[in-house]
Amino acid sequence: MFTVSLIAAPAAANLDQDLPGGLAAQWHGSDPRWLAPGIAAEFDVATVPSDLDRVWSDLQQIGIDLAIQPAQGRRKRILLADMDSTMIAQECIDELADVAGVGERVADITARAMNGELNFHEALVERVGLLAGLPEGTIQEVLASRITMAPGGQVLVATMRAHGAYAALVSGGFTAFTESVAAQLGFDENRANTLLAEDGVLTGHVALPVLGREAKVEALEEIAARLGLTPEDVLAVGDGANDLGMIQMAGAGVALHAKPAVAAQAQLRINHGDLTALLYLQGYAASDFVTA
Repeated sequence: MFTVSLIAAPAAANLDQDLPGGLAAQWHGSDPRWLAPGIAAEFDVATVPSDLDRVWSDLQQIGIDLAIQPAQGRRKRILLADMDSTMIAQECIDELADVAGVGERVADITARAMNGELNFHEALVERVGLLAGLPEGTIQEVLASRITMAPGGQVLVATMRAHGAYAALVSGGFTAFTESVAAQLGFDENRANTLLAEDGVLTGHVALPVLGREAKVEALEEIAARLGLTPEDVLAVGDGANDLGMIQMAGAGVALHAKPAVAAQAQLRINHGDLTALLYLQGYAASDFVTA
């Protein structure tokens, strides 16, 4: 048995009342279950529909995300989340670079690295090198003035933790940012790279080894083993090429507003919904959400 999820962006709330029922009838599925009026509904089917890809493409045109996954075991015990452009709306290194006057150059490298066009380790080392000489205090200034939480993130973490899940923020960015973001959103732990500084100034170097794609996979395996769980119990979410390993290993791997090369290889894709879509994918209704 499989569950089909239909999810709209909360701000649009444009999931038509008749759409889930019509699609369920077309696919010989169960009666729809509404998780949030205008935003999310689901129904069960016996097999994966042969025209799934075509219907997915059609629904993308009207701003509706469609996902299908095994009905059993949808509620996950671990949330493993990327930070930049996933739990926050920005790329921290791009913001630092903008202050340093090398914003366009660094942003271009970031975009290419996240799309899998560049080696992540080499791209990070090159970008950090361009930050040499930047006052360390700039990090706090950027955190305070430029970094915003992505919509739905706090609700996602709070709701999963309230239902017994463990939440880990695993970033290819920097601990100077993950520590603050993890605290604000309620994560149980955070892992990232460490920017090196001397006498209050960034040296242009990052502590080795660099936390990249393989380190995120290792984090998934290590955290699951430590908690007596398996990768199947993990919901992993990210948007970049360095997230693909954990997305593909997790029981539920979600490409959220991801780069095209990443979305194409992910099990589950959310292009319109916000982070609460990850709760709807697990069968949580809006009435189950924890907002504090």
